[in-house]
Amino acid sequence: MTEQNNQNTNNSRAQKQAMDKRLESIGWALFFVMSGILWIMPEELVPEGAWLFGTGLIILGFSGIRYLYRIKIEEFWLVMGILFLSFGLSEYFILDLPILPILLVLIGISIVYKAFLSKTRKRDGFDKCWEVFGKQK
Repeated sequence: MTEQNNQNTNNSRAQKQAMDKRLESIGWALFFVMSGILWIMPEELVPEGAWLFGTGLIILGFSGIRYLYRIKIEEFWLVMGILFLSFGLSEYFILDLPILPILLVLIGISIVYKAFLSKTRKRDGFDKCWEVFGKQK
């Protein structure tokens, strides 16, 4: 019975990996098609922020599809999709957002989060030290 469960798990994992690879290929293809179309179109027909908005829409759309198929969603791409969408809308509505500083702050927060708050990090000596002190109480 265990061997059959392992085989089912491996098949499921392989299917998810294949679907993830397919989604990634389709996403890149849509990105290039969108970029090419926006580049070919006369500038006066393309609204401000269209490329950023379209890129964000593609990223978030494929993150949603990954979620539906229970494929791991990369937090980085989820945040980038939201940012691209937001920055595209801000350009369309002529809001002057400082894009680069916002990106730098969010990248820094992400690094801090992964370093200190992530549950998947390995335990280090500091954690073990606190565990020892906590048990003595």
